[in-house]
Amino acid sequence: MKFMKLGSKPDAFQAEGKSIRYVSSELATDVNINVGEVKFYLHKFPILSKSNRLQKLVLKANEENSDEINMLDFPGGPKAFEICAKFCYGMTVTLNAYNVVAARCAAEYLEMTEDIERGNLIFKIEVFLNSSIFRSWKDSIIVLQTTKSLLPWSEDLKIVGRCIDSIASKTSVDPANITWSYTYNRKLSVPDKIVEDGIKFREKIESVPRDWWVEDMCELDVDLYKRVMISVKSKGRMDGTVIGEALKTYAVRWLPDTFDEMVSDGCTWKYKYLVETLVCLLPSDKGVGCPCSLLLKLLKIAIFVGVDDLPREDLVKRISLKLHEASVNDLLIPAQSPQTTLYDVELVKCLVNRYMTNEKYSQDLSVEKNDDDFVLWHGHGYVLDVGKIIDGYLSEIANDPNLTLVSFIDLSQSIPESARPTHDGLYKAIDTYLKEHPSLTKAERKKICALMDVKKLTTDVSTHAAQNERLPLRVVVQVLFFEQVRASAGVQALKNNTRDASNSMTNTDEECEKTAADDNNYLKRQMSKLKIKDEEFQKNGKLMKKNSKNNKSGMQLLPSRSRRIFDKLWVIVKGHGENRSSETSGSSQSATSMVPGDTKSSGSSSRQRRHSIS
Repeated sequence: MKFMKLGSKPDAFQAEGKSIRYVSSELATDVNINVGEVKFYLHKFPILSKSNRLQKLVLKANEENSDEINMLDFPGGPKAFEICAKFCYGMTVTLNAYNVVAARCAAEYLEMTEDIERGNLIFKIEVFLNSSIFRSWKDSIIVLQTTKSLLPWSEDLKIVGRCIDSIASKTSVDPANITWSYTYNRKLSVPDKIVEDGIKFREKIESVPRDWWVEDMCELDVDLYKRVMISVKSKGRMDGTVIGEALKTYAVRWLPDTFDEMVSDGCTWKYKYLVETLVCLLPSDKGVGCPCSLLLKLLKIAIFVGVDDLPREDLVKRISLKLHEASVNDLLIPAQSPQTTLYDVELVKCLVNRYMTNEKYSQDLSVEKNDDDFVLWHGHGYVLDVGKIIDGYLSEIANDPNLTLVSFIDLSQSIPESARPTHDGLYKAIDTYLKEHPSLTKAERKKICALMDVKKLTTDVSTHAAQNERLPLRVVVQVLFFEQVRASAGVQALKNNTRDASNSMTNTDEECEKTAADDNNYLKRQMSKLKIKDEEFQKNGKLMKKNSKNNKSGMQLLPSRSRRIFDKLWVIVKGHGENRSSETSGSSQSATSMVPGDTKSSGSSSRQRRHSIS
């Protein structure tokens, strides 16, 4: 920290309690000056020789036959006046970043100009400010912080403006040319380090990051921070990403982590102003700069504290351009009255719809420019990210008992099919919703499960789904069917590969794929002959009666029967793959022997048997 010493005489000021100051001298004091709650007993000659205003006040007091002067509105208070008084007496005074603004305002109030005496206090302070304070990064920030308590004097004397310009100019300096210690917590130089062999060397100084200044700026009040950031942006030399990092750091420093903290503070108006300020400071280019997590945090608080519609709409636009950067926790925005859900699902759906609209426009624009790489990576890669985020979000909000089925389905359908190469995440969300909403009707369970394509489930998830008693029976059967199709295709491909090796690669890959496809189609034909329909099952899971010779078997359950159905289908497929001539007889046999029989087993026992299916 820079400092300047004025005067050479020893300090002779004495104090009696907290309200009296006097100069220890052989001469009696002849003027009393009241500054705030402190009374100063001084001598006229030294203070009048350097202060034009005190000359006027003393003259006025003499005309009124009074020896007291009152200065209740003195800038800087008793401490600042004492600095000026000591300077008048020639006593030693030390100026630094913490007291220089107060001293400058006090000197201006006392009119300690060059007209009264050359080398007066105003001149000396201005030299100190321009030659030392404004050239120092840390001192400029400290001085700017002290100006707020001295308004409007510090503003009128242009100290605030000069501090802001000094700080903004330094932020624009090439980091390679920075030689000062640029934060309170980090140092440029690295201490000497002793290695094991006893040789001492100095580590290479790391390069200064572009955002070296953002931490120190967090010390500023929001009004001063806003003015500095506007000045930084106006110079046009700061990258939007760095601006975004600065705003993020400031938001983390001053915005609470939870709404409970905001309520306990009782200063929601303060957070409202802070959010509005940060929004207006966001980079002009909405597609770059601030991370999506910051934007969503600002949006959460903006909704909670009642920020105006214009800043909120600006945040929504920015978030919709970079939704792929968000996380599930970022999107958990608490719902406000009159909404009954825990989280604002409609807002998230709006963000997704806008994002998809922007993506479609970007892809169309890239097609016109023949930018295929952009369409392939940006268009598809980011959409996949959004798909994963929304599936994770659905899993979280599915626990909300007040979440309607319509809201769940609408949000799920707001992303295109291309965003879900697999449906594992969607299956998890559906399973959670079914678990938390056991009162769903059969039609509603069928409707929500229709969102899921069982062909896009991985093997592990398919295994779980086959044993999931919350899913409709038809979905379980579909899962089993496509698992058999998948296994059939794999076995047939393995046999063909073995045959190709023994026949010196006479068959081609296309033939193997055709064989697997034929088996797939054959299984579908067999499945259609089974005529398994939802209306064949009652709501309690029992099978409807059917005239058959197998009525005496009675208490057979659907899952075990379904398993035998697919076991028989598997045998037929194997026979079909090895001897195509036996297809007709195998099909007719299965069609007549695998019709579900009558069952009267209870729903609970049926569930237990279904849960054992693998």
